[in-house]
Amino acid sequence: MSEILRVGLDVGSTTVKIVILDEKDNILYSKYQRHYSDIRKTIYDVLTEAFSKYEACEASVNVTGSGGMLVAKWLDLPFVQEVVASTEAVERLIPETSVVIELGGEDAKIIYLENPVEQRMNGTCAGGTGAFIDQMAILLKTDASGLNELAKKHTTIYPIAARCGVFAKTDIQPLLNEGAAKEDIAASVFQSVVNQTISGLACGRRITGNVAFLGGPLNYLSELRRRFIETLGLRDEEVIFPVNSHLFVALGAAYASECRNRADGLRKIYRLSDIRAKLPEILTVESDEIGRLQPLFQNDEELEAFRKRHSAAKAPRGDIREYQGNCYLGIDAGSTTTKAVVIGENDEILYSWYASNFGSPFHSALKILNDIYRLLPEHAKIAFSAVTGYGEGLIKTALGIDIGEIETIAHYKAAEKFLPGVDFILDIGGQDMKCLKIKDGVIQSIMLNEACSSGCGSFIEAFATSLAIDVTEFAAEALKAKKPVDLGSRCTVFMNSRVKQAQKEGASVADISAGLSYSVIRNALTKVIKIKTPEEMGKKLIVQGGTFYNDAILRCFEIISEREAVRPDIAGLMGAYGCALIAKNEFHERGDSAATTLLNPEEALHIKTEIRKVRCGKCTNNCLLTINQFSDGKIFVSGNRCEKGDASHRTSAGKETRDRLNLFRYKYGRLFEFYKPLAAEDAPKGEIGLPRALNLYENYPFWFT
Repeated sequence: MSEILRVGLDVGSTTVKIVILDEKDNILYSKYQRHYSDIRKTIYDVLTEAFSKYEACEASVNVTGSGGMLVAKWLDLPFVQEVVASTEAVERLIPETSVVIELGGEDAKIIYLENPVEQRMNGTCAGGTGAFIDQMAILLKTDASGLNELAKKHTTIYPIAARCGVFAKTDIQPLLNEGAAKEDIAASVFQSVVNQTISGLACGRRITGNVAFLGGPLNYLSELRRRFIETLGLRDEEVIFPVNSHLFVALGAAYASECRNRADGLRKIYRLSDIRAKLPEILTVESDEIGRLQPLFQNDEELEAFRKRHSAAKAPRGDIREYQGNCYLGIDAGSTTTKAVVIGENDEILYSWYASNFGSPFHSALKILNDIYRLLPEHAKIAFSAVTGYGEGLIKTALGIDIGEIETIAHYKAAEKFLPGVDFILDIGGQDMKCLKIKDGVIQSIMLNEACSSGCGSFIEAFATSLAIDVTEFAAEALKAKKPVDLGSRCTVFMNSRVKQAQKEGASVADISAGLSYSVIRNALTKVIKIKTPEEMGKKLIVQGGTFYNDAILRCFEIISEREAVRPDIAGLMGAYGCALIAKNEFHERGDSAATTLLNPEEALHIKTEIRKVRCGKCTNNCLLTINQFSDGKIFVSGNRCEKGDASHRTSAGKETRDRLNLFRYKYGRLFEFYKPLAAEDAPKGEIGLPRALNLYENYPFWFT
């Protein structure tokens, strides 16, 4: 009688794992492969490759994993719950285990095997899992393995929220903008995963005894394991890290395929050639549990008319290499990108820059400045400069930018230039979203997204990366969608499950991309702006921000809002363009007194920065300060929650000084030294006395006028 094999197939949220065992528990074949949400194609490829070597064999088969139930249904195979499969493998291979910690793509589990037996698992939120780590790696412009290499060189751990990838970005982006080392952030991301797992799943129950670490993230990321071990205080003999820890659930499924786990006591045997023959069917099976939306365009003519209409709003251009006279620099140091514009006296754009800041706003801005100086001809000069955005404080200090401006004003100035009388501006950036309502040239209201960045540029980029597709190609696919998927407008991490479900049902990349575009605009209009009727948006609408370079996003806005909007050809540069306009106006208003403090070409070429971390220790907050020390003696301090730690209380060497601002002395001086009373001969009505008591004297300026 020929040998009967055992096959375990684990279809996870991000990967597919398969194990084929012989009767002596030897692994004949194994594979661990990411499916990038294309589960059907990956299952087809993995099983075709695996079964081609054992096509003539018979085997008992079990399917498991978060995506396994549909696969089992398609192929008419038995399904086993993944906790059962995992426990089966642990009891066979590492029976000395007391607690199992298992992390997957979108799930996290703690299984207690002693006193009493209990299993804890995350719910719908994938915070603190492999998908969360992937999102954080994207933010640092690397992958999970790159994050692991960075973490090996860390010196400091920062507090980072891991309950949601979006909240974590809120913690990480300021650290990047303030110059924190990527190595420290990488280790902090792993620590946040540990904190989320222990606090969110253990919920106070102690993790003691022999602890086994299972799952792909814990198998491939040594620094993540290290953070668990150090946090739990485990001794070497208490750490169990078995061979093939990433395949344990698939191994357990293979073991569970034996008859002793079946209610009827029988072991069901399949010919692998029969299963292989069914594989083409899974590429065509359809399901419609997820709702569908109308296509973005009904035909090519409608698309062409849309593109023609939106190609009209163009900024005037010039060539910086041929320009002569004063020019003006505007920089928008955004959350994930740095934008810059240089304009001439006629507001024409002489130079522009739009690129990722790669986690270092300072180096990105310095590179731009050096590039401008390289192109600037002898008879042209930067007369004045302005900066806005997340990195405003750092860039203003480092490069000597003349003025800083808040983002809303910069964006409004640029929008007014393109569309005089504009009454509604929607700006969607990398992690922020702003809506401005204007009436008679005055900003009436400003609405911004708060902690959540779902529906922003990074939201789309994260999904494109998870599907292993370039974000530009991903956006272009949406225009071809026939049946866009209705994904709602929920959080990025929650929406992952709907994307996975749509993929299982056969939704194309185009349908998913278009569905995400709808979600971005729904999130903007219903959660941020809270629009009840289209009329509330007025008649003159401008959309801007890098996200609106995506034609699908713009089209979805027009469909949902029932309005036609103007998209400038510099939609992603509007903040920088507005800053350049402000710099020009400020220069002319100051007249002869205007003199730029911007670094000259020689200074820009040689400036360096040194970053160090210190604990403030001046109050109970004991903030961890990031001190950027520049080679020209200037410093920039971030991370402080009060004035005691800021740069004004430090010397050029970054050391603390005791010369702090006395607010009471300043107040008295501002009141009584600034406002000079009339001379007696110029005051025919006499003199009024005002008591310096009970803060009545604070009204002195009103009496004075």
